[in-house]
Amino acid sequence: MVKVKIENGHYNFKLDDILKKKKISINQLMRDTNTDFKVLKRLMTGELVRIDIFVIARLCNYFNCEITDIVEYVSK
Repeated sequence: MVKVKIENGHYNFKLDDILKKKKISINQLMRDTNTDFKVLKRLMTGELVRIDIFVIARLCNYFNCEITDIVEYVSK
């Protein structure tokens, strides 16, 4: 999990943990979900400016999970 601090809390990016737990490579995820490698990498590292809800929906469908399983906001 990658924690990214912001003004009034932080975001937890959990995609890397999901991939490790399910033993899926980022390349496999990229092919299976038709999502750009750079987009997935940014979701893993938390190095992004905005979150594409269509990508998140695609990942939620693929993993059969909720948004908070991938990215979570925690306020102070």
